[in-house]
Amino acid sequence: MNLSRLSPSDFRRALLALPAMERDAWLSTALGLREIPDDSQLPRGCVPYLPAPVDALLGAVDDVPITETDVVVDVGSGVGRAAAAIQLLSGAHVMCVELQPQLLGVSRALFERLESARVTHVDGDAVEQASRLEAATVFFLYCPFSGERLSRFLEAVRPLADRRRLRFACVDVPLPEADWLEPRGSAAGSLQIYDSR
Repeated sequence: MNLSRLSPSDFRRALLALPAMERDAWLSTALGLREIPDDSQLPRGCVPYLPAPVDALLGAVDDVPITETDVVVDVGSGVGRAAAAIQLLSGAHVMCVELQPQLLGVSRALFERLESARVTHVDGDAVEQASRLEAATVFFLYCPFSGERLSRFLEAVRPLADRRRLRFACVDVPLPEADWLEPRGSAAGSLQIYDSR
């Protein structure tokens, strides 16, 4: 199946036609992600690469909601699987921010196969790269880091909220309380959404 030729609604239909338990494996196979490089040495507070569950990605696209007018930053994007799925489901421009160059290389190859011009790759620590994320409207976080590093990241991107409304789709990582962030209702499964004030 040539994913680059599918509209967001056709991709969604193909994904939802599968039993829920088969969607994660299907997505990885359809994206050509067979072997994932080993993680390199990570800074304190960072988490090794883990692929985000398809159901969480669907929830983020539907509940944020994410549309083709958004710029979605996948923080700790790894091999680009979540960013590719979000783009295929919504048509959004995606920014893949990844500290590990070997994972970012796989992501670049993935988006070349998808023939996507609506992607930006940012090599480096998301905390230190906030100035390169100025176009962001949505941040997607699936446990990229925690603790002090997470707090530093939020402080680094906070000035962006003075310019536009930001939304955060967080899977298995609750954000620390911040006077500029408002959680939306109760979390749906492992997904929690926050809006800037």
